[in-house]
Amino acid sequence: MLRKFFASRGGIISIGAFIGVFAPLLQKWGNPGNMGICVACFERDIAGALGLHRATVVQYMRPEIIGFILGALIAAYLFKEFRPRAGSAPIVRFVLGAFAMIGALVFLGCPWRAMLRLAGGDWNSIFGILGLIGGIWVGTLFLRGGYNLGRAQETHTAVGWILPLIMMGFLALMLLYPQIPGEPKSGVLFYSLKGPGAMHAPLLISLGVGLAVGVLAQRSRFCTMGAFRDLILFRQTHLFSGIVALVVFAFISNLFLKQFHPGFANQPVAHTLSLWNFGGMVLAGLAFTLAGGCPGRQLFLAGEGDGDAAVFVLGMIVGAGFAHNFGLASSPQGVGPHGIAAVIIGLVVCLFIGFTMRKKVA
Repeated sequence: MLRKFFASRGGIISIGAFIGVFAPLLQKWGNPGNMGICVACFERDIAGALGLHRATVVQYMRPEIIGFILGALIAAYLFKEFRPRAGSAPIVRFVLGAFAMIGALVFLGCPWRAMLRLAGGDWNSIFGILGLIGGIWVGTLFLRGGYNLGRAQETHTAVGWILPLIMMGFLALMLLYPQIPGEPKSGVLFYSLKGPGAMHAPLLISLGVGLAVGVLAQRSRFCTMGAFRDLILFRQTHLFSGIVALVVFAFISNLFLKQFHPGFANQPVAHTLSLWNFGGMVLAGLAFTLAGGCPGRQLFLAGEGDGDAAVFVLGMIVGAGFAHNFGLASSPQGVGPHGIAAVIIGLVVCLFIGFTMRKKVA
């Protein structure tokens, strides 16, 4: 019965509604504004916690990301869907992950946060969502033209466990080296004392919500990129109904929690440069499509044993380090000094990958 429910439209709407309710609640419990859940931002914070970048305002080992992967792992084992596989153009996936992160950090959010920003009244997100759709649309042209990264091969069980074990290690580090009040570093981990990185819900709550989302999303195949791809390519609305549910329930939750603040100016962790909100998400959407899933979906795939998705995730984390070390990421003041150049280079690289990794259609 559970299998049938999660495969149904009701199942995908349920996970969208769950995220739509709990993301604003996580914001209420301490996470940054309009950032109850953001895969890109949270992976950036993890990169900062590990010292891969030294932007002191975005350093925190986010338990939600750990929960997403471990929750998907639990669901995969419970429903006998843990399938270790790897080997499908891993270096390309790593590069796509890095550029997906750069594009997302120029916009300041992943697809989930784009929807949550919209539900919180941040009209700047409209340009990001349009850019995301545009990037996915370009990606579907490559898919129609025979673009393919090849088939992953079944591999050793240990390969599928690598990223979940890394996440368990990250959780252990949080427990061994908790934040010391007023100190920017505890043991090997860095902690923000101000800014978005210093804003977080209690660890157990964040981890619990992450685990629940991981279980539900693994079962329902929830994916923002897949929703728009299926809508564009096949006119199918199954996955898209989950996205609609996310926005509707997040909007209602924000109204109830008094977190709905409409407008363009003074939105939390956002800038008003519309062209680059659009351009950053064009790059991110194209990279997600070429890699086969949005950042959330990549985490859930990694949890069920997909080593290629794990490479994409690591690419995003490393990309976050590059973005902040080299002035690519945006801030509320605007795009970083080299962010525009990075978006243009990223688009060129993604187009190169799209044009060169095609199989001739007979």
